Amino acid sequence: MAKLEIYIKKIFYLIVVLTIFSSCDSEIKENTPNNGNMPIDEIEEITDDTTANYLSNNSDYIFDQNKLHTFELTLTQEDLDFLDNDPAREEYVDGKLTFEGEEIAVVGIRYKGSIGGFVNCLSGNNWADPSGYKTCTKLSMKIKINYNDSDKKFFGLKKLQFHSMNLDPTQMRDRLGYHLFRSAGVAAPRSTHCRLLVNGEYVGVFALVENIDGRFVKQNFDNDDGNLYKEVWPTDSNGNMTPTSEFINALKTNEELANPEIMQEFAQAIVSAPENNLEQLVEEWMNVDGIIKYAVVDRLIKNDDGVFHWYCNGNACAPHNYYWYEDNIDRKMHLIPWDLDNVFENILSPNAVTAIADDWGKTTNNCNPFRFGAFQLQQKSAACDKLINAWTLYDTLYQNYKKEFIEGPFSAQEVNARIDAWADQIRDATIEANELHNDALSIGKWESEIQELKDALEFMRSL
Repeated sequence: MAKLEIYIKKIFYLIVVLTIFSSCDSEIKENTPNNGNMPIDEIEEITDDTTANYLSNNSDYIFDQNKLHTFELTLTQEDLDFLDNDPAREEYVDGKLTFEGEEIAVVGIRYKGSIGGFVNCLSGNNWADPSGYKTCTKLSMKIKINYNDSDKKFFGLKKLQFHSMNLDPTQMRDRLGYHLFRSAGVAAPRSTHCRLLVNGEYVGVFALVENIDGRFVKQNFDNDDGNLYKEVWPTDSNGNMTPTSEFINALKTNEELANPEIMQEFAQAIVSAPENNLEQLVEEWMNVDGIIKYAVVDRLIKNDDGVFHWYCNGNACAPHNYYWYEDNIDRKMHLIPWDLDNVFENILSPNAVTAIADDWGKTTNNCNPFRFGAFQLQQKSAACDKLINAWTLYDTLYQNYKKEFIEGPFSAQEVNARIDAWADQIRDATIEANELHNDALSIGKWESEIQELKDALEFMRSL
């Protein structure tokens, strides 16, 4: 009997020792960082479980206006070199996202941006055709959480978009522009500031801008089953219907169905609408209050790189930086603003590329393309488009909403207080970037540009 008791005790002690060893080994694994020898796709997703904050909380936390979040990206040196050598190709590589102690691997990481996103930051000589290797510390980046067709999300988000603000010395355009659209009741992305680290190095302050996708649709529209389109106008600059293939290529939801029937009907309605009754077109296909409020905000913030700038290549002209959402139940079309990095810029000192020649509702050169600005680029008056011309017929409503907006969300008291609060929020991070990088924004320049922004907004209120 004594021998049996001794044997049982030995087994018990052995179990205890093995348990302790297993616990210690687990703790060592959890606290050992990736030292660059382990491929990114083999990094253990130690927090990818039901208790992780990024799985259990929603996007409101990420876009909390009272927080300055820090995000860290980790990728192999080989993959970082691949991105840096040709950012304009916009190809994803494997990486890891770390946020508030939680690691998410594998995510897709790439640089992003059109011409404006890369200007003066690539080695190529032609700013209009970005090419070459990265020359700036900061470039806009896109992080794909649901990488490799996974269904993984981060606080409910499938993608993160970090905008570098390299052409925005105020560091306020994205955040303030989207805020003003949203304050007018227009469906628009949320935006806030954040700090970004890449492979442990602090890169600088970025604008985190909400991605426009199916999740955005669910959050902003009562009916979320309709099609979302990126940057396709229902008719071309000659007033003809846009080809069906272009609608299909522009789909950002319901791609597998590839059915742009409602958009096609909208386009046909524009083509067929009698010139003497264009209001009926707007009232049938759009929320009148919504689209006029969109126009009021767009013009007050000088969103001259948006739907009211029709860039031309020869006689073919088209607008830029927007999405359409079609409600397939009430059959209304909703316009969504996008890419606001040039807003507020053309108020006191026009940009050579983006400045619009015409005031709201005005036309130039008998609706033929004309050259304008320091670079003499071609554009066409937006009001020459039949749909936009229809919006301009609501001038009384436009002027009433403009007055209401200037006295409310656009007032100096409201806007300046918000700018000051956001500036305080990112001041230390801006100083930190300036101390680390010789191409970072200086504090003196930043503060003077913020004052100029306030002056420009006051000028717009006086018009």
